[in-house]
Amino acid sequence: MRIEKSLESTKEKSRSNKKNRRGKKKSMPSSVQKLFDTCKEVFSAGGAGIVPSPGDVERLQLVLDNMKPADVGLNQEMTYFQRMKSKGAPPITYLHLYECDKFSIGIFCLPPSGVIPLHNHPGMTVFSKLLFGSMHIKSYDWADIPCSSDKTLNPSYFQPSGVQLAEVKTDAVFTAPCKPLILYPAAGGNMHCFTAKTSCAVLDVLGPPYNDSEGRHCTYYHDYPYASFSDLHRNGSPTPPHRTCIYA
Repeated sequence: MRIEKSLESTKEKSRSNKKNRRGKKKSMPSSVQKLFDTCKEVFSAGGAGIVPSPGDVERLQLVLDNMKPADVGLNQEMTYFQRMKSKGAPPITYLHLYECDKFSIGIFCLPPSGVIPLHNHPGMTVFSKLLFGSMHIKSYDWADIPCSSDKTLNPSYFQPSGVQLAEVKTDAVFTAPCKPLILYPAAGGNMHCFTAKTSCAVLDVLGPPYNDSEGRHCTYYHDYPYASFSDLHRNGSPTPPHRTCIYA
């Protein structure tokens, strides 16, 4: 789907049929066009680590909340969403709609049991709209542990080399229709994993998109329960601060 091209085609058609359309009501833009226009405004001054204003976040969230599978030409009977008979993890399909240096729009198509592994979104604000299906989502943010000369408050005392403490932000099953999920550069579950309970379609808006040359790499992770580092507990180490939180 070429959004920019569709915009130009609409303008040319408008000029050529101006007389014929005189006196008629102006047609409403498509849902995808409205999404594109809103993203263009919301992320116009964006960049890595820059979060849109609360008003802009709410505006884009509302547009996504009204998106339906039919708006992007999808339904659960399509081959993207069929359970595969072959062994191994089912393939995930990504449908690219648009990308510029400010934002990207795309759709992840997951058959039942499809998994998008735990990964991050460096410096990004991300909106995820579940168009249909049921999906388990688990997300994390890096734990904020205060530094101290006291070993009980020193981050290195809690985490072995090569391991970093993260706090669970979301661990639940979502079923469409539901509100879009939003994550931020340092909050809201910037690292997440998707597991399809049924066939699912997820419309994603990233601002800004991944860019290796600008240092926004997609990094994948393995998560382990904090309690699995039993050697720390055998040595009598205390639990991390904020005892009511769940860590990994």
